[in-house]
Amino acid sequence: MIKLIGAFFIIAATTWAGFEASRRFSERPKQLRQLKSALQSLEAEIMYGHTPLHEASRRISSQISKPLSLFFESFALKLTNSDTTVKIAWEQSLKEVWASTALQQGEFEVMKQFGETLGRHDKVSQQKQIRLALSHLEREEGDAYDKQGKYEKMFKSLGFLSGLLLSILLM
Repeated sequence: MIKLIGAFFIIAATTWAGFEASRRFSERPKQLRQLKSALQSLEAEIMYGHTPLHEASRRISSQISKPLSLFFESFALKLTNSDTTVKIAWEQSLKEVWASTALQQGEFEVMKQFGETLGRHDKVSQQKQIRLALSHLEREEGDAYDKQGKYEKMFKSLGFLSGLLLSILLM
């Protein structure tokens, strides 16, 4: 009886681990869509609203969900509370929040490069930079959907099956 209870706990734990591993594959496309939406909102705020960057970031942070809202909130706070450049505030905010996202190094590089140009150009050039970042994120989103289709179900099954194998071996 104790062996069966132990086997159940092993299977439950490895299944849970498999579902947690697959969650990153399902979260990445969602967060990429949110990030693209946030950049489109930033473009609208800059082009049509003539909103200062810290205010636009604060508005965007209230429109999207965590963890990306924390990034824009942190960016807005750094712009208003300290004497840093936009590039440094953007980069520091990225580094603070990036570990809590499901996004990968490719998206980090796109956002880092975008932050280097943010606030340095006139509105038309800034719009071009936003569009360039959006096109790169679009490509990354396609990659995220491909990986989600390939690996999400595999990790779920692998978690359960590895628990089943371990339970059989231990009995």
